[in-house]
Amino acid sequence: MFTIEHDFDATTVTLVDDAGPPFQEDVIVNTFDDCVTVSQFDPRLGENRTITLSLGQVRDLFAALDLPEGAYALKPAPDKS
Repeated sequence: MFTIEHDFDATTVTLVDDAGPPFQEDVIVNTFDDCVTVSQFDPRLGENRTITLSLGQVRDLFAALDLPEGAYALKPAPDKS
């Protein structure tokens, strides 16, 4: 299950683990103009853990989901100016 919320400066997607048990904590993905953050509560530490991905890293992650093992370098997107 997931939810989507559109705010002024970001779109937030919350991924809820409803396939457990064991259940994992919700994953919160915030997309901004220049980056994407992924957060999840860590019950061992009692705090949220967040990583920040550049838009290039997100592009590479999506491409990697459909590729076999190996090392890849994607060509940059053409300049639209």
